[in-house]
Amino acid sequence: MARGLRPKTINCHLERICQFYGYLIQEEDLELVNPVKKGYGQRMSKPLPRHLTEEELDMLFRACKTPRDRAMFMLMLRCGLRVAEVAGLSLGDIDLRRRRLFIHDGKARKGRIVYLSDDVLLALDDYLAVRPTSTTQKVFLVEKGTYRNGPLSIRAIQKRMEYYAKKTGLTVSCHALRHTMATQMLNADAELVTIQDLLGHRWITTTQRYCRISNRKVQRDYYRAMEVVMHRTGYYQSAH
Repeated sequence: MARGLRPKTINCHLERICQFYGYLIQEEDLELVNPVKKGYGQRMSKPLPRHLTEEELDMLFRACKTPRDRAMFMLMLRCGLRVAEVAGLSLGDIDLRRRRLFIHDGKARKGRIVYLSDDVLLALDDYLAVRPTSTTQKVFLVEKGTYRNGPLSIRAIQKRMEYYAKKTGLTVSCHALRHTMATQMLNADAELVTIQDLLGHRWITTTQRYCRISNRKVQRDYYRAMEVVMHRTGYYQSAH
């Protein structure tokens, strides 16, 4: 701290010291007390999730020419999928008739069902119609190069997003599309527990972070509540 190191750096050092002492105690059978206790870490600020505006989304998808890339990004935007979940999606996970996906390998091995909006259903249909035959059951495939028609990796999907970010000049990431989905649903008055289930959040407190950036919902809730308050107290009549 005296050297002016950032909290994240300090916490990394503490974690390594903690792990080293854990190794000495458990593997080397040394009678030591681990000097790093719970609560020793520095408190870190949690930046608000960044979401995209409608104008930014329009720019991104206008630049997105291939059916594959459009389908991948629509799954993040409309279904709230993580990039790892998009990469891990298999053909058997898609139920077009019931308009839903089954996510097997969610974070912490927590499976869940997500649903398909009209536009994501159309994007998936467009891609599956041109998807080449492959030995892999993964939905999204490499289109060029040595690994053509093999499964697309997490890093490869991220690089596609980086390509479009550079092309459009937008500050955008795969996870920003997931944040945007949550924010849009909250602004459309979806219940917080519904958003939590769709995103696969283990704790409701994680989902509640979106409340801090959903200004339009706060604004609507405020005016709606004030209407009720003024009617009950009589101020509404006197103001008119």
